[in-house]
Amino acid sequence: MIRRMFRRCGTVPSTVLAPEDQAVVDAFRAMLAALRSPEPWTSGRCQDIAVRVGPFIERAHTRPGDNHGPDIIAVALQHPGGSYSPCGERYRKPGWLRCETATILGVWDPAYAPLTHAAAGLDLPDSIGMEPAHYAIYVEARKPDGKGYTLLRLGPYTQTGHTSQDAGRLTAALEGRETTVVPGFRVTARSAPFDVSDHQLFSDPYEADAVALLAAAV
Repeated sequence: MIRRMFRRCGTVPSTVLAPEDQAVVDAFRAMLAALRSPEPWTSGRCQDIAVRVGPFIERAHTRPGDNHGPDIIAVALQHPGGSYSPCGERYRKPGWLRCETATILGVWDPAYAPLTHAAAGLDLPDSIGMEPAHYAIYVEARKPDGKGYTLLRLGPYTQTGHTSQDAGRLTAALEGRETTVVPGFRVTARSAPFDVSDHQLFSDPYEADAVALLAAAV
């Protein structure tokens, strides 16, 4: 009786997944492997990295040379398919951002794509948790009561060092003439974040000398 039962049981055949199901399983395994052992990111290299944005992971370009020290770099968030992927209105690009290196998972791996906002059918949130990393110089003419206007907008600058250097040169060029360049106004130069929405109002500081642009503006 016992021998007959063993003969009838035999070996249970293994389950064979359909090709599309197997592809999903393989992608999930690849994602887990990439999360367990991300390729280390090296500062100073121009490469795509994986950055944590809330509960999601996003693809980002790095911008070497941004001088905020080892804890902050400049990045531009990208569609997981790359720069030239069709993003449409569902995936906005906020421009260069200041990114804490503590939020970097490692080098970007395509296996992270299911963890992005795009994979969930979502646009990037308005509050990403990163400050803008473009810089600008505003040359302003102000009356004693604070009223006035902007003579010149320079930007975007890619490094704070360049911004400070040009702001210093403009201040030196205005020295002794702050209140005479525009009668009734005091003219000063200040650095501030670059306003992407007004990009058409800015002069490119890398195409012409800042002091020459100031001379043309006044």
